[in-house]
Amino acid sequence: MKFKKTHVIYGVIFLLLSCATNPFTGKKTMAFVPNSQLFPTAFAQYDQFLTEHDVINGTTDAEMISRVGQRIAVAAERWLDANGQQGYLKDYKWEYTLVKDEMVNAWCMPGGKIVFYTGILPIAGGETGVAAIMGHEVAHALANHGQQRMSASMIQQGLAFAGNAAIKDEKTVSIFNQSYGIVTTLGGMLPFSRSHETQADEIGLRLMAIAGYNPEEAAGLWKRMKANSGGQGSPEFLSTHPSHDTRIANLTKWAPGAKEEAKKFGVTSFRE
Repeated sequence: MKFKKTHVIYGVIFLLLSCATNPFTGKKTMAFVPNSQLFPTAFAQYDQFLTEHDVINGTTDAEMISRVGQRIAVAAERWLDANGQQGYLKDYKWEYTLVKDEMVNAWCMPGGKIVFYTGILPIAGGETGVAAIMGHEVAHALANHGQQRMSASMIQQGLAFAGNAAIKDEKTVSIFNQSYGIVTTLGGMLPFSRSHETQADEIGLRLMAIAGYNPEEAAGLWKRMKANSGGQGSPEFLSTHPSHDTRIANLTKWAPGAKEEAKKFGVTSFRE
């Protein structure tokens, strides 16, 4: 019993020491892998990805991706500095790359390495749509969502290991593993992922507004996303992302607040 209590105490201490603070919410978040380790790994993976894919340079679209990314990054720094987070971005190394691929997607790695696929540009519909996507992806990086997902996965795997070690009966272990996987995925990992997507939508909306892009256009982007998918998709509770309708409703609701936030930075007119 003493052995178990000691390990529980060590576990609690580890959790307390392995936390970061989300600058946008002020809440503690899991950070089992520190950025000092996570960022260099992410940068190396990004560089490797670029060597294996068709990177587009020097075109109007590539220049637009870079321009929008730089504006969103400046908006992020302005917001962070104004809210007592000076120096928060010191280890970030922003990079914005357009890759030739029909996939309708964009992503950001921890530390600020961003890729847009050419397949998403027609749906973006122009620079403001790109800004809505860029704001969302930058928000993931700022809120350290990759770090949190990795930490959550470590907890999920650790508890599974502990359960398998504690249960001696082979049949019971099999039942545990099947049930554990379903319960932790539907009840933990998927809602966790959806909450990150929702948070990135809200933060991204603020950033695009501070950068001078009309946040009201973000809902239009997701209407086009919905149309492109044919209105199809998994039920929300089975998905890593909120439904299109949920996102459209949220972005419509949040747009006026994003404009008010931009006013604090002297931004009163917006690019459409």
